[in-house]
Amino acid sequence: MKRSVIHQGWEQLSLYLPVVLMGLLALGTWWLVRNAPMPLLPATERPPLHQPDYFMKSFSVKSFDAAGRLQSEVQGDEARHYPDTDTLEIDKARMRSVAPTGRLTVATADRALTNADGSEVQLFGNAIVTREPLPAKPGQPAQPRLEFRSEFLHAYTTTERVRSDKPVTLTRGNDRFTADSMDYDNLDQVVQLRGRVRGMLLPGTPTP
Repeated sequence: MKRSVIHQGWEQLSLYLPVVLMGLLALGTWWLVRNAPMPLLPATERPPLHQPDYFMKSFSVKSFDAAGRLQSEVQGDEARHYPDTDTLEIDKARMRSVAPTGRLTVATADRALTNADGSEVQLFGNAIVTREPLPAKPGQPAQPRLEFRSEFLHAYTTTERVRSDKPVTLTRGNDRFTADSMDYDNLDQVVQLRGRVRGMLLPGTPTP
């Protein structure tokens, strides 16, 4: 494939990379941390150990807007809070977010790890983030289905970056791209793909 074709494909793809991922993960994990029970303080100060101080099993945390519409939901088989690092670890994490336009974004992973304020979220094992397609509306083109797949995704929600040092697959409609690693900066609208980069552009995917 010619370099210009791949470059054009990435320009199209960068417009659709899931910014909602950062908002989804930040909002969901913020609710988990804020609504989790606070541990009792020990009678004497002792150096914290890397052991969980509370658990949540088969949980579901939902957030709604002022009109009562669902904004996001975070589910998991089990969550553990570690006081020494102030992190929350979630097994079989399942997250979804509904944008004001009605577009649904879903994120799943075998394990998720987030810091206290949700500014950093790491997805481990079978990490998949999917934005469902949105049909065309007056003055707005249709937006195809978009999907991230990797064994590891690291999202920085405050700086709107998504990174991975593992092989990644990006799919937008009928177009598909793979790379050995990725660094996406939404603020600068720049995506860097490293290692063996391959792309396949097929007809049928609408352009912006």
